[in-house]
Amino acid sequence: MAESPAAYIQKLRARLSAAWQGLHDKLTGAETTERGYAPWLLAILFILLVVYYPLGMLLNNSIDDNLDLKPAPQHDVAGGSKAVAIVTTLVSREIDHWLPNAPFWHPAAALDNAPNFQLGEIYAVSRFALELGDYLGRVRGSSAIDGNLDKAVGLLKYDGTTWYWGQGNIIPKPKAESQYDEAVKFLEAYNRDVAAGKSTFDRRADNLIAFLDRVAADLGSASAVLDTHAQKGGGYFDFEADDIFYNTKGKLYGYYIILNALGEDFAEIIKEKQGGETWAALLLSLRTGAGMDPLIVVNGDPDALTMPSHLRAIGFPLLRARIQMREMADILQK
Repeated sequence: MAESPAAYIQKLRARLSAAWQGLHDKLTGAETTERGYAPWLLAILFILLVVYYPLGMLLNNSIDDNLDLKPAPQHDVAGGSKAVAIVTTLVSREIDHWLPNAPFWHPAAALDNAPNFQLGEIYAVSRFALELGDYLGRVRGSSAIDGNLDKAVGLLKYDGTTWYWGQGNIIPKPKAESQYDEAVKFLEAYNRDVAAGKSTFDRRADNLIAFLDRVAADLGSASAVLDTHAQKGGGYFDFEADDIFYNTKGKLYGYYIILNALGEDFAEIIKEKQGGETWAALLLSLRTGAGMDPLIVVNGDPDALTMPSHLRAIGFPLLRARIQMREMADILQK
């Protein structure tokens, strides 16, 4: 069986630690001239620049865009919401390998594609949690917000790039992944209460319409960002295009995973309103955008032969999904 990236990184760290200890023992246990230090210092520099950072970046730059993700057994509650179950599964998976706040000595600090993808995912999740608190988790929006949802919403808004220090903070702050882990616990508690009949998950058409409207508005903003940057061009030498591309991909992936599960939660409503075909087309558009994976992100002209425009390419399924959300909302209102 092939060795997992996590196991390989752990083994690499163990070897580097052993090499460092051996170097320390040699330097402190024997009389050494200044000239004698040079080969060892060069060896350390070689390991850092040629092995540790490049190989570490390669092993950490993994984007988990499994489009067939299912709720993990420990998160799937009988009688609860499938969407909440898949969100807790998704967030738990990502915080085990959270990259956007990697400190400078970690190889992942030099990455941008995978961190931007994760930030896009968590944004989609935080939007869903907000709608849970405002609509889905209330009785026609007139009741008080569920306590567990209220806490989860606040935690999921936490800046994903926050480490203990950095971003201008002198006093240590909690790491982003620790906040998201707490949010998962509150979402799980909420879903257990839904299954037990203690909390509300209101499966009404107007609640689904409200969520679709919010997502459509967010995708409209994402489309504007894509279009504005695409007009600047830059081709292969645009080093911001990949950040925008993968952040958008992360949002599309997050929304696809959530809406795919919401389709199960609202299956009866969708069937009753005869919206199955439009719902399936909506999911396909999101899936198409979320599944895009170019070798190199290029910000070229729309009609270029050798220098494509990946920002416009991912923008097409995004806009189709947005239109289909409006169509689905119209169907649900009938």
